[in-house]
Amino acid sequence: MNGVTITPLKRISTGKGDVLHALKCTDAGYAGFGEAYFSEVYSGQRKGWKRHNRMVLNLVVVVGRIRFYIHDDRPGSPTAGQTMQLTLSPDDDYRRLTVQPGLWVAFEGMAPQTSLLMDIIPEPHDPDEADRREIDSITI
Repeated sequence: MNGVTITPLKRISTGKGDVLHALKCTDAGYAGFGEAYFSEVYSGQRKGWKRHNRMVLNLVVVVGRIRFYIHDDRPGSPTAGQTMQLTLSPDDDYRRLTVQPGLWVAFEGMAPQTSLLMDIIPEPHDPDEADRREIDSITI
């Protein structure tokens, strides 16, 4: 989808616990640092829809499994009207999801336990920067 990048990440195994890389300032997709936060997602629960108007999202699932839904309704976009799905988990194919501003994002916990995602954003949280919709307002 136009405005979405999926980046493989390093997971380094050690005898005392793995090291999971997330984002370096030299990585494609890095848009600056304003805040990093974690969001819990309960099994079977959906969060969203949210569209950021300025911020690039860098999303990494660090525990569990989360399915992301990304919808493009930007006029003139080559992927306008499309919705994509992507499932991320640190246990399978450890990757980072980068989402440019203007795309609607929702996500759902797919693991039996609570999942945890980290989002690295280029500015501190501003509740007026994003638009929100009810989860059933866009067909998944």
